[in-house]
Amino acid sequence: MSKLVRCITTDGLVMAAAIDSTDIVRRAQELHGTTPVATSALGRLLTGASIMGNKLKEDNASLTLRMNGGGPAGSIMAVSDSTGNVRGYAQNPRLRLMPDAKGLLDVSRAIGTDGTITVIKDYGYGQPFCSQTPIITGEVAEDLTAYYAISEQVPTVFCIGVHFDELWRMDKAGGLLIQLMPAADHREIEKLEEMLKTMPPVTRMLLDGNTPEQILEKTLPGFELEIFDSQQVEYRCDCSVERVEKAFMTMRPEEIRGLADESGRAEVLCHFCNKKYYITQERLNELAAIQEERMRENPVVNSADADE
Repeated sequence: MSKLVRCITTDGLVMAAAIDSTDIVRRAQELHGTTPVATSALGRLLTGASIMGNKLKEDNASLTLRMNGGGPAGSIMAVSDSTGNVRGYAQNPRLRLMPDAKGLLDVSRAIGTDGTITVIKDYGYGQPFCSQTPIITGEVAEDLTAYYAISEQVPTVFCIGVHFDELWRMDKAGGLLIQLMPAADHREIEKLEEMLKTMPPVTRMLLDGNTPEQILEKTLPGFELEIFDSQQVEYRCDCSVERVEKAFMTMRPEEIRGLADESGRAEVLCHFCNKKYYITQERLNELAAIQEERMRENPVVNSADADE
Protein backbone atom coordinates (compact mmCIF):
# COMPACT_ATOMS: atom_id res chain seq x y z
CA MET A 1 0.00 0.00 0.00
CA SER A 2 0.99 3.63 -0.42
CA LYS A 3 1.76 5.84 2.55
CA LEU A 4 0.70 9.43 3.29
CA VAL A 5 2.15 11.47 6.15
CA ARG A 6 1.09 14.91 7.40
CA CYS A 7 2.96 17.26 9.70
CA ILE A 8 2.94 20.76 11.08
CA THR A 9 5.85 22.83 12.30
CA THR A 10 5.96 23.18 16.07
CA ASP A 11 5.42 26.93 15.73
CA GLY A 12 2.19 26.23 13.82
CA LEU A 13 3.22 28.27 10.80
CA VAL A 14 3.69 25.60 8.13
CA MET A 15 1.66 22.50 7.30
CA ALA A 16 3.00 19.83 4.97
CA ALA A 17 2.12 16.39 3.63
CA ALA A 18 4.13 13.83 1.67
CA ILE A 19 3.00 10.64 -0.05
CA ASP A 20 4.61 7.67 -1.69
CA SER A 21 1.82 6.90 -4.18
CA THR A 22 3.71 4.27 -6.20
CA ASP A 23 1.28 1.43 -5.44
CA ILE A 24 -1.72 3.65 -6.19
CA VAL A 25 -0.42 4.64 -9.61
CA ARG A 26 0.71 1.10 -10.42
CA ARG A 27 -2.77 -0.22 -9.62
CA ALA A 28 -4.38 2.45 -11.80
CA GLN A 29 -2.06 1.49 -14.65
CA GLU A 30 -2.98 -2.18 -14.25
CA LEU A 31 -6.72 -1.51 -14.20
CA HIS A 32 -6.85 0.91 -17.11
CA GLY A 33 -3.97 -0.29 -19.28
CA THR A 34 -2.65 3.25 -19.53
CA THR A 35 0.27 4.23 -21.74
CA PRO A 36 3.20 5.99 -20.03
CA VAL A 37 1.95 9.50 -20.79
CA ALA A 38 -1.59 8.64 -19.65
CA THR A 39 -0.17 6.91 -16.55
CA SER A 40 1.79 10.03 -15.70
CA ALA A 41 -1.19 12.35 -16.17
CA LEU A 42 -3.64 10.17 -14.24
CA GLY A 43 -1.03 9.25 -11.62
CA ARG A 44 -0.29 12.89 -10.87
CA LEU A 45 -3.97 13.70 -10.44
CA LEU A 46 -4.53 10.64 -8.21
CA THR A 47 -1.57 11.65 -6.07
CA GLY A 48 -2.84 15.21 -5.70
CA ALA A 49 -6.36 14.01 -4.91
CA SER A 50 -5.08 11.67 -2.19
CA ILE A 51 -3.22 14.48 -0.43
CA MET A 52 -6.13 16.92 -0.77
CA GLY A 53 -8.77 14.36 0.25
CA ASN A 54 -6.78 13.43 3.34
CA LYS A 55 -7.09 17.07 4.47
CA LEU A 56 -10.88 16.76 4.78
CA LYS A 57 -11.95 16.23 8.37
CA GLU A 58 -15.42 14.67 8.02
CA ASP A 59 -15.47 10.85 7.91
CA ASN A 60 -17.91 10.66 4.99
CA ALA A 61 -16.35 13.47 2.98
CA SER A 62 -14.97 13.07 -0.52
CA LEU A 63 -13.00 15.16 -2.96
CA THR A 64 -13.20 15.05 -6.75
CA LEU A 65 -10.66 16.51 -9.16
CA ARG A 66 -11.46 16.79 -12.85
CA MET A 67 -9.14 18.22 -15.48
CA ASN A 68 -10.16 18.89 -19.06
CA GLY A 69 -7.76 21.11 -20.94
CA GLY A 70 -8.79 20.20 -24.46
CA GLY A 71 -5.80 17.87 -24.96
CA PRO A 72 -5.87 14.40 -26.52
CA ALA A 73 -6.03 12.71 -23.10
CA GLY A 74 -9.56 14.05 -22.75
CA SER A 75 -11.10 14.45 -19.33
CA ILE A 76 -9.14 13.03 -16.39
CA MET A 77 -10.80 12.42 -13.03
CA ALA A 78 -9.67 11.41 -9.55
CA VAL A 79 -11.82 10.90 -6.46
CA SER A 80 -10.54 10.62 -2.89
CA ASP A 81 -12.19 9.79 0.41
CA SER A 82 -11.24 11.61 3.61
CA THR A 83 -8.51 9.09 4.37
CA GLY A 84 -6.77 9.50 1.04
CA ASN A 85 -7.91 6.34 -0.74
CA VAL A 86 -8.43 7.21 -4.38
CA ARG A 87 -9.83 6.03 -7.68
CA GLY A 88 -9.86 7.61 -11.12
CA TYR A 89 -9.69 7.26 -14.86
CA ALA A 90 -8.51 8.96 -18.04
CA GLN A 91 -10.89 9.33 -20.94
CA ASN A 92 -8.17 8.23 -23.40
CA PRO A 93 -5.99 5.77 -21.47
CA ARG A 94 -4.29 4.46 -24.64
CA LEU A 95 -2.96 7.85 -25.68
CA ARG A 96 0.44 7.81 -27.35
CA LEU A 97 2.50 10.99 -27.68
CA MET A 98 6.09 11.65 -28.62
CA PRO A 99 8.26 12.93 -25.72
CA ASP A 100 8.76 16.68 -25.48
CA ALA A 101 11.90 18.59 -26.50
CA LYS A 102 13.65 17.45 -23.31
CA GLY A 103 12.84 13.79 -23.93
CA LEU A 104 10.25 13.76 -21.14
CA LEU A 105 6.65 12.61 -21.21
CA ASP A 106 4.57 15.49 -22.56
CA VAL A 107 1.86 15.54 -19.90
CA SER A 108 1.10 19.22 -20.57
CA ARG A 109 0.29 18.52 -24.20
CA ALA A 110 -1.72 15.42 -23.26
CA ILE A 111 -3.95 17.33 -20.86
CA GLY A 112 -3.91 20.68 -22.66
CA THR A 113 -4.20 24.18 -21.25
CA ASP A 114 -7.47 25.34 -22.81
CA GLY A 115 -9.84 24.43 -20.02
CA THR A 116 -10.35 24.19 -16.29
CA ILE A 117 -9.60 22.11 -13.26
CA THR A 118 -12.70 21.42 -11.19
CA VAL A 119 -12.51 20.73 -7.46
CA ILE A 120 -15.60 19.33 -5.72
CA LYS A 121 -15.65 18.86 -1.95
CA ASP A 122 -18.57 16.84 -0.64
CA TYR A 123 -18.79 16.81 3.14
CA GLY A 124 -21.65 14.32 3.25
CA TYR A 125 -24.30 16.92 4.06
CA GLY A 126 -25.74 19.91 2.25
CA GLN A 127 -24.61 20.99 -1.18
CA PRO A 128 -21.07 20.04 -2.26
CA PHE A 129 -18.59 22.90 -2.63
CA CYS A 130 -17.50 23.29 -6.27
CA SER A 131 -14.74 25.50 -7.64
CA GLN A 132 -13.23 25.89 -11.11
CA THR A 133 -9.93 27.52 -11.96
CA PRO A 134 -8.10 27.81 -15.28
CA ILE A 135 -5.53 25.18 -16.17
CA ILE A 136 -2.19 26.99 -16.11
CA THR A 137 0.34 24.48 -17.44
CA GLY A 138 -1.38 21.10 -17.71
CA GLU A 139 1.39 19.63 -15.54
CA VAL A 140 -1.11 19.07 -12.66
CA ALA A 141 1.03 20.22 -9.70
CA GLU A 142 1.18 23.83 -10.91
CA ASP A 143 -2.54 23.77 -11.64
CA LEU A 144 -3.38 22.56 -8.14
CA THR A 145 -1.07 25.21 -6.71
CA ALA A 146 -2.98 27.83 -8.71
CA TYR A 147 -6.28 26.45 -7.41
CA TYR A 148 -5.18 27.02 -3.81
CA ALA A 149 -3.95 30.53 -4.63
CA ILE A 150 -7.10 31.55 -6.50
CA SER A 151 -9.92 29.70 -4.73
CA GLU A 152 -8.65 29.33 -1.18
CA GLN A 153 -6.06 32.14 -0.99
CA VAL A 154 -3.59 29.80 0.72
CA PRO A 155 0.13 30.14 -0.17
CA THR A 156 0.94 26.64 -1.40
CA VAL A 157 3.74 24.58 -2.90
CA PHE A 158 2.59 21.41 -4.66
CA CYS A 159 5.13 18.97 -6.10
CA ILE A 160 3.98 15.77 -7.82
CA GLY A 161 5.88 13.28 -9.93
CA VAL A 162 5.58 9.92 -11.68
CA HIS A 163 8.94 8.40 -12.62
CA PHE A 164 9.71 5.80 -15.30
CA ASP A 165 12.84 3.75 -15.84
CA GLU A 166 14.81 3.58 -19.09
CA LEU A 167 12.30 1.05 -20.48
CA TRP A 168 9.34 3.36 -19.72
CA ARG A 169 8.20 1.25 -16.78
CA MET A 170 6.68 3.23 -13.94
CA ASP A 171 8.81 2.72 -10.83
CA LYS A 172 8.04 5.58 -8.43
CA ALA A 173 5.30 8.13 -7.81
CA GLY A 174 4.81 10.62 -5.04
CA GLY A 175 3.81 14.08 -4.00
CA LEU A 176 4.52 16.87 -1.55
CA LEU A 177 2.25 19.66 -0.31
CA ILE A 178 3.48 22.63 1.71
CA GLN A 179 1.17 25.37 2.94
CA LEU A 180 1.71 28.47 5.02
CA MET A 181 -0.70 29.04 7.87
CA PRO A 182 -2.33 32.49 8.32
CA ALA A 183 0.14 33.58 11.03
CA ALA A 184 3.20 32.98 8.80
CA ASP A 185 5.17 36.04 7.70
CA HIS A 186 8.00 36.90 5.31
CA ARG A 187 10.55 34.89 7.33
CA GLU A 188 8.77 31.61 6.65
CA ILE A 189 8.31 32.57 3.01
CA GLU A 190 12.02 33.29 2.67
CA LYS A 191 12.90 29.93 4.26
CA LEU A 192 10.64 28.08 1.83
CA GLU A 193 11.98 29.99 -1.16
CA GLU A 194 15.54 29.01 -0.27
CA MET A 195 14.49 25.41 0.26
CA LEU A 196 12.79 25.22 -3.13
CA LYS A 197 15.95 26.31 -4.91
CA THR A 198 17.80 23.14 -3.89
CA MET A 199 14.99 20.62 -3.35
CA PRO A 200 15.29 17.54 -5.60
CA PRO A 201 12.18 16.07 -7.25
CA VAL A 202 9.96 14.01 -4.96
CA THR A 203 10.48 10.90 -7.10
CA ARG A 204 14.26 11.35 -6.87
CA MET A 205 14.01 11.31 -3.09
CA LEU A 206 11.83 8.20 -3.24
CA LEU A 207 14.26 6.48 -5.60
CA ASP A 208 17.01 7.26 -3.10
CA GLY A 209 15.08 5.27 -0.50
CA ASN A 210 13.51 8.11 1.49
CA THR A 211 10.20 7.54 3.27
CA PRO A 212 7.50 10.23 3.32
CA GLU A 213 8.63 11.18 6.83
CA GLN A 214 12.21 11.61 5.63
CA ILE A 215 11.06 13.63 2.64
CA LEU A 216 9.30 16.04 4.98
CA GLU A 217 12.43 16.36 7.12
CA LYS A 218 14.66 16.96 4.10
CA THR A 219 12.20 19.41 2.59
CA LEU A 220 11.83 21.53 5.72
CA PRO A 221 15.33 21.49 7.25
CA GLY A 222 14.92 24.86 8.95
CA PHE A 223 11.80 23.84 10.84
CA GLU A 224 11.01 21.57 13.77
CA LEU A 225 8.31 19.15 12.69
CA GLU A 226 5.48 17.40 14.51
CA ILE A 227 4.07 14.39 12.63
CA PHE A 228 0.35 14.23 13.43
CA ASP A 229 -1.04 11.82 10.86
CA SER A 230 0.27 8.76 9.01
CA GLN A 231 -2.04 6.73 6.81
CA GLN A 232 -1.81 3.70 4.58
CA VAL A 233 -3.72 4.62 1.43
CA GLU A 234 -4.62 2.70 -1.69
CA TYR A 235 -6.43 2.71 -5.00
CA ARG A 236 -9.93 1.78 -3.86
CA CYS A 237 -13.19 1.67 -5.80
CA ASP A 238 -16.45 1.57 -3.84
CA CYS A 239 -18.72 0.50 -6.67
CA SER A 240 -21.40 -2.12 -5.93
CA VAL A 241 -24.67 -3.54 -7.20
CA GLU A 242 -26.45 -1.41 -4.63
CA ARG A 243 -24.88 1.76 -6.05
CA VAL A 244 -25.81 0.75 -9.59
CA GLU A 245 -29.42 0.16 -8.60
CA LYS A 246 -29.51 3.44 -6.67
CA ALA A 247 -28.41 5.24 -9.85
CA PHE A 248 -31.23 3.52 -11.77
CA MET A 249 -33.72 4.90 -9.26
CA THR A 250 -33.17 8.43 -10.61
CA MET A 251 -34.89 7.33 -13.84
CA ARG A 252 -38.51 6.92 -14.87
CA PRO A 253 -40.03 3.44 -14.51
CA GLU A 254 -40.32 2.94 -18.26
CA GLU A 255 -36.67 3.92 -18.68
CA ILE A 256 -35.58 1.40 -16.06
CA ARG A 257 -37.51 -1.39 -17.77
CA GLY A 258 -35.95 -0.48 -21.10
CA LEU A 259 -32.35 -0.74 -19.94
CA ALA A 260 -32.00 -4.42 -20.82
CA ASP A 261 -30.40 -5.32 -24.15
CA GLU A 262 -31.20 -8.24 -26.46
CA SER A 263 -29.61 -10.63 -23.93
CA GLY A 264 -32.31 -9.75 -21.40
CA ARG A 265 -30.13 -7.86 -18.98
CA ALA A 266 -28.52 -4.45 -18.47
CA GLU A 267 -24.73 -4.18 -18.44
CA VAL A 268 -23.07 -1.44 -16.39
CA LEU A 269 -19.33 -0.76 -16.50
CA CYS A 270 -17.56 1.03 -13.65
CA HIS A 271 -15.17 3.57 -15.17
CA PHE A 272 -12.97 3.50 -12.07
CA CYS A 273 -12.20 -0.22 -11.86
CA ASN A 274 -13.64 -1.66 -15.10
CA LYS A 275 -15.85 -4.07 -13.17
CA LYS A 276 -19.05 -5.06 -14.98
CA TYR A 277 -22.43 -5.44 -13.32
CA TYR A 278 -25.34 -7.30 -14.93
CA ILE A 279 -28.92 -6.54 -13.87
CA THR A 280 -31.55 -8.97 -15.12
CA GLN A 281 -34.84 -7.90 -16.71
CA GLU A 282 -36.65 -9.36 -13.72
CA ARG A 283 -34.71 -7.13 -11.33
CA LEU A 284 -35.21 -4.11 -13.60
CA ASN A 285 -38.96 -4.74 -13.48
CA GLU A 286 -38.80 -4.89 -9.67
CA LEU A 287 -36.91 -1.59 -9.52
CA ALA A 288 -39.38 0.01 -11.93
CA ALA A 289 -42.28 -1.13 -9.74
CA ILE A 290 -40.59 0.37 -6.66
CA GLN A 291 -40.10 3.64 -8.53
CA GLU A 292 -43.77 3.68 -9.58
CA GLU A 293 -44.81 3.22 -5.95
CA ARG A 294 -42.51 6.06 -4.86
CA MET A 295 -44.00 8.35 -7.47
CA ARG A 296 -47.55 7.51 -6.40
CA GLU A 297 -46.69 8.31 -2.78
CA ASN A 298 -44.94 11.57 -3.62
CA PRO A 299 -45.61 12.51 -7.25
CA VAL A 300 -44.17 16.03 -7.10
CA VAL A 301 -40.81 15.17 -5.56
CA ASN A 302 -40.23 11.94 -7.42
CA SER A 303 -41.23 13.36 -10.79
CA ALA A 304 -38.51 15.96 -10.28
CA ASP A 305 -36.07 13.23 -9.26
CA ALA A 306 -36.85 11.24 -12.38
CA ASP A 307 -36.22 14.25 -14.60
CA GLU A 308 -32.73 14.89 -13.22
